[in-house]
Amino acid sequence: MRIAYVCVDPGIPVFGSKGASVHIQEVVRELLSRGHEVKIFATRSGKQIPADLAGVPLELYRIETKDAGEREIAQQQVAAQMVADLQEWGANFVYERYSLFSTVLADSGLPGVLEVNAPLIEEQKTHRVLVHEDQAHAALANQVKAASAVIAVSDQVCSWAEQKVPGAQVTTVPNGVSISRITPAPESDRGVIVTFVGTLKPWHGVSDLIAAAALAKEPWRLRILGDGPEREALEAQAAQLGLEVDFAGAIAPEEMPAAIAGSAIGVAPYPAPSDNSEHYFSPLKVYEYLAAGLPVVATGIGQIPETIEGAGTLVPGSDPQALARAIDELAADHQLRTSYGKRARELAVQKHSWEQAVTHIMGLAGY
Repeated sequence: MRIAYVCVDPGIPVFGSKGASVHIQEVVRELLSRGHEVKIFATRSGKQIPADLAGVPLELYRIETKDAGEREIAQQQVAAQMVADLQEWGANFVYERYSLFSTVLADSGLPGVLEVNAPLIEEQKTHRVLVHEDQAHAALANQVKAASAVIAVSDQVCSWAEQKVPGAQVTTVPNGVSISRITPAPESDRGVIVTFVGTLKPWHGVSDLIAAAALAKEPWRLRILGDGPEREALEAQAAQLGLEVDFAGAIAPEEMPAAIAGSAIGVAPYPAPSDNSEHYFSPLKVYEYLAAGLPVVATGIGQIPETIEGAGTLVPGSDPQALARAIDELAADHQLRTSYGKRARELAVQKHSWEQAVTHIMGLAGY
């Protein structure tokens, strides 16, 4: 089958280091592994092209304007051009990552999957600017109604889509992880390394993690795999507290297995939300920790409690002292880390692989 993978979101580089980029690459890999012919239609490429995806054809549509209103119109124009191009290519199926203003799946007239990863309309209104809100609502409704299957990565996103498009049938399929690319590795022989993976933005809670490191009573060291607008402030915080923190910077998805190797504990220290519905993410980092066989210490919100069952410790958000105690307990107990780590890998293999997720998604679409 000829599958057009579509992403009109100008904030997502297909071959970047963002979680969204990892998600796109893994879905494309899984579709290729099933023998499908895949072509990517996207607005951003990125420069970190994995060797195994270097041969996948990419049709790129750049959106250069920074003006919010012009950008929204440009996305609609790009979507129209994509429809013409993927039809000319001879696509049989569309797998589209939901983007504001795209109606590619609906206008193509082809069967396909709409994958909804976030309540983008609310995100855009809250954190950026949304000029043509009515058109954004109309695009979402058209896409949902046209899709063979609508997938949401969390129950919160599922509820949002169903509320926005009454009568919509949406199924929750959480993110996954490559259990062949990320595998367990021995802990470093230079002490307990506690690793965080993710973009350095306020809603990831890295400031609380650094504060917890300063409160630790056991010897452990922090490794931060990721970059972002908070990095300078976080480095300053660590320096002020007299901590040696390994800020490794952004990691290409291809390099993540080597970067995470040697870790003893994986951490997802999300701040406490004012309402649990605010945590609508399906955190890739947690699945990567599981695949790497790492015990997890994480804030007990959203999908996390059911995801790390028996493989880690839940803590309240925005509580560095509780975070320090939980990490201390694991850092001091090698046997407990081993037990949790074994369970973590089992969970990744048995429940959270991308192979399982994509099989489920394509099955819902009737393929």
